[in-house]
Amino acid sequence: MPASSSNETGIISGINVTPLVDITLVLLIIFIVTAKIIVTPAVPLDLPVASKTEEVQVIFSVIVPEHGPSLVNGQVVADDAALGARAREAVARDADLRAVIQADGGVTHRRVVAVLDQLRNAGVAHIAFGAQPAKP
Repeated sequence: MPASSSNETGIISGINVTPLVDITLVLLIIFIVTAKIIVTPAVPLDLPVASKTEEVQVIFSVIVPEHGPSLVNGQVVADDAALGARAREAVARDADLRAVIQADGGVTHRRVVAVLDQLRNAGVAHIAFGAQPAKP
């Protein structure tokens, strides 16, 4: 009977680690899946690349005020057709042309999209939106 007396003292001779390993693996899988979701950017960005050359980048500036005609590189354009013609001329001169649309806060979304469509139809591949910082 000495064997039964050793079991009654409550000494644990072995630990079952299977549940601990199962929980650890499940947590590891959850962390891997959530890390993939967090790291993936929501919006793809076309960021400029710094270079050491003295090359000047040509910018095609389009200003869309709330009232009045649009301005292209500081000059008034009559309508969207004239804007498209000016953009096609600029793309013919420089194929890597970058356009910046600066629209007033009160301009309707429809108007900005129309300007964006004119630039895309003219062949401008790189388009950005300009914004002024908020005044304190």
